[in-house]
Amino acid sequence: MTPKKAQASSTHGGTHKLWGGRFAGGPHPALEAVNRSITVDFRLWPFDIQLSKSWARALAKAGVFTGAECEAVRAGLDTVAARLAGGEQPIPSDEDVHTIIDRLLHEAAGDPASRLHTGRSRNDQVATATRLWTRDAIARVDEHITALQRAIIAQAEHLQDAIMPAYTHMQRAQPVSGAHWMLNHFWPLVRDRERLAAAHRSAGVMPLGSGAIAGSAFPIDRELLRTELGFERISANSIDAVGDRDFIADTLYAITMLGMHLSRIAEDLILYGSSEFGFVRYGDSFSTGSSMMPQKRNPDALELARGSGARMLGDLVGLLATIKGLPSGYNKDLQEDKRSLFDAVDGMLLLLPAVAGSLETLTFNRDKMAAACTSSMMATDLADYLVRKHVSFREAHGAVGALVREAEEKGIEMTELPSESFVNAHHAFESDVMHELRPRTSLSHRDIAGGTGTKAVAAQIQQAKAAVG
Repeated sequence: MTPKKAQASSTHGGTHKLWGGRFAGGPHPALEAVNRSITVDFRLWPFDIQLSKSWARALAKAGVFTGAECEAVRAGLDTVAARLAGGEQPIPSDEDVHTIIDRLLHEAAGDPASRLHTGRSRNDQVATATRLWTRDAIARVDEHITALQRAIIAQAEHLQDAIMPAYTHMQRAQPVSGAHWMLNHFWPLVRDRERLAAAHRSAGVMPLGSGAIAGSAFPIDRELLRTELGFERISANSIDAVGDRDFIADTLYAITMLGMHLSRIAEDLILYGSSEFGFVRYGDSFSTGSSMMPQKRNPDALELARGSGARMLGDLVGLLATIKGLPSGYNKDLQEDKRSLFDAVDGMLLLLPAVAGSLETLTFNRDKMAAACTSSMMATDLADYLVRKHVSFREAHGAVGALVREAEEKGIEMTELPSESFVNAHHAFESDVMHELRPRTSLSHRDIAGGTGTKAVAAQIQQAKAAVG
């Protein structure tokens, strides 16, 4: 038996609202201004229409719509989608994205549109639309991360035979392959993609059918909805479902970590592009100039990447502060969740192509990179040389330290020390010791998995290519 038709959406003062029947008059303009969310949530419209089309089919299966009414509503939603895609804009009385779609649907489908909202609430509706949007956004971010990873691999392949200093405490430490340094920024992005994939799964729970808080009173086939909308699971508790924003927190955490890693890439390249280092030159298409100093070549995209990570952290903290003290179920505070989510995603979708482009257009000065590998950076190799001659590492460390001190006091490189200095430091030093002071010799000793040796780096590049797919 088909239920009676639901009353059409309320109107107050000529507006088209989804509520209001129990009020004697309309809301105060100040309330309308703060309550109106369409300036933020309007972008959810493709997903709100998608879930509404599935909801219409579920209502037909539950006996609320006839087959003809269901198809009329679904066709009407397609018409609404075409109008919105064509540039249709909200009017002042459109409170949120659900209101504008409902208003336009009434124009397109007539009376059956009044029954589309049967058994559902904007609480489960917006939670579902936001999850759909988030899953789509994560996929877009992931594509851009992949493009950045490919740019890193391409540069690494060019730098396999380049040698440069690696730094600890911002002091020259040991020589490494340029490719090895480049790939040190690849693997954090792998972890970022894993975190985003976990956030995608977190958003894969379907709340539609939970109603305002207690669940729908109609026999809605939620499995049908889950399948049509591409979710993995159905929410187990209607109270939790409408108030759960963990998936947004998961997404913002993943994006915040990604922003942190972009900041670290940027910081390295900003330093290496300075005159003091001179390791890299920024491409013209990703550099800016100064309004006063004609000689300047500024890495603005990289500096913005370094700075924007702080804003994404702020989005995460803002959301956590919003949800930490909320009671169960839906509360209007949650209207703020999308500001944080959209801001972080929008920022990341701007940053990733800019960082990838900056990387793709970089040129490396191999001579300056190699020249920065001074002989003192092979101090550990000298100690290892002695260890291979059965000297304890502690004893070897002390002997090499004395050589380093002597070279510093004389203001010369260790390669310029006379052979007597090495013999005086330790009797195990022989004439072949100078070979150990070459950067390429240092690299050759580190051809283990994950190391900076030639074969190890070549294997790492293949691992990176496999990780990108």
